[in-house]
Amino acid sequence: MNQTCENCGNQYDKAFKVIMNDQEHVFDSFECAINALAPRCNQCGSIIIGHGVESRDQVFCCANCAKNADHEGLVDRVT
Repeated sequence: MNQTCENCGNQYDKAFKVIMNDQEHVFDSFECAINALAPRCNQCGSIIIGHGVESRDQVFCCANCAKNADHEGLVDRVT
């Protein structure tokens, strides 16, 4: 049975469902799921596919973006 991807509108027999915050979503690819559901960096707008960094209820793709938004003390990695 074909289902319609909520991101691109494609009807696909191998579509899948994602439940997030008790809401069901249907996608035809991980690309569409990521585009629709992944958070975006509060500074540069990039889609955050990995963990990102968080500060004061905001999420950023990296420590540099957090720093540019006046969120100090975050690091991408420990050396």
